[in-house]
Amino acid sequence: MNRRAFLKSSFATLALPALESLSAKASSPGIKVAIAKSPTRMVCVGNSFGMYPEAFFPKQAGANYQMTKLLAPLESFRKDFTVFSHLDHDIKGGHFSVHTFLSGVKMSDAKGMPEGNMTVDQRAAEHMGAETRFPSLTVGSEDGLHGGCQMSWTRSGVRVPPIQGPRELFRKLFINDDANAQQIAADNFELNRSILDSVLDTAKSLEHRLGQKDREKLDEYFTSVRDVETSLELDKRWRSVSKPKPTMPEPEDRSLVEDIPILYDLIAIALQTDSTRVASFEMAGADFDTSFFGIKKGYHGLSHHGKLPERIEGLTTIELYQMEQFARFLEKLKSLKQAGSEQSLLDSTMVLFGSGMGNGNSHVNTDLPIILAGGGFKLGEHKVYPSEKGKRVPLCNLYLSMLQRFGVETDFFGTSTGTLSGLESIS
Repeated sequence: MNRRAFLKSSFATLALPALESLSAKASSPGIKVAIAKSPTRMVCVGNSFGMYPEAFFPKQAGANYQMTKLLAPLESFRKDFTVFSHLDHDIKGGHFSVHTFLSGVKMSDAKGMPEGNMTVDQRAAEHMGAETRFPSLTVGSEDGLHGGCQMSWTRSGVRVPPIQGPRELFRKLFINDDANAQQIAADNFELNRSILDSVLDTAKSLEHRLGQKDREKLDEYFTSVRDVETSLELDKRWRSVSKPKPTMPEPEDRSLVEDIPILYDLIAIALQTDSTRVASFEMAGADFDTSFFGIKKGYHGLSHHGKLPERIEGLTTIELYQMEQFARFLEKLKSLKQAGSEQSLLDSTMVLFGSGMGNGNSHVNTDLPIILAGGGFKLGEHKVYPSEKGKRVPLCNLYLSMLQRFGVETDFFGTSTGTLSGLESIS
């Protein structure tokens, strides 16, 4: 079967998403409607510089731990989240290893891994296919090494460019193209399809003349082409389906710090309208405006605090704000329900919060600050895993548990050695 025929047949078998018009018809008099369980969702939130360990990790294990300064905003959600100690990817590299937060794999090591340096959100998005308009939404900062966490990576090792600012995200979610733009999109689709057919024919004609090393390069190329093909088919499928009506006015872009609440709100609406079931939020990097808090030194500089009290105070002020906004996001998810479901969005949404940086001051990528909320797991604890070398548990074990909960049929992810022990599902 050729690739185009396979794509057409596979996309034709995917289920349609929950549409408001269908829900309205189903709830007409005389028609009995079964309340469906809400589909599982995943949101991953991260920053570039971690959390100040002494203000983040509790001293006690179990359910009766004392809230730390940075966890205090989550007090009302104590039973809805778990904080983990001693989970990481066993990777060194400082800022460069922050990019492995959701994959556990450095780009330089990706070639030897079955799924490269693909991140957990993109693995879940790949599983979703075209079931929602956006297989995933990546929101955050595009700026350089320290400006963005660079959290999301595809199977072919390409960074997913983030949506920058609430205005762009709002328009992506709610604004339909006019007739002229739709015709241009249709023309571009046919042009891109023609180009893909041409380059594939050329590549295939070369394949039998290449050595092993070049064949491997060509295989990577084919993988990238398949990504483009999938994207094209997805665009074509949803082009004629209207986007949901906005429940808020179009926002203006301000600074990343000021935009965090509205970006969280838009992600929540995207989940509620079933525009997507997977989202990631690169919440903070070097472009995090510290002047908002009356702090003169930059965020990156504060992360290298040198144990100076005034710098630690500035750093934890920034981190406390991040935790307050994260708590506000959980509250939003807990207050929202999707049409046709009795569950709150928090009940059906796994929300991961963390960083690929364990301690910004010493540039170490061990003991990462990790929180998991919602999503149908038994939570409400501080889980402490072994810290001794040779006994440490990979963070990818948590990701494997999340993927299985999401419905992905796999027994590995990244550097996992199995699912995470002690993390049980409610049902």
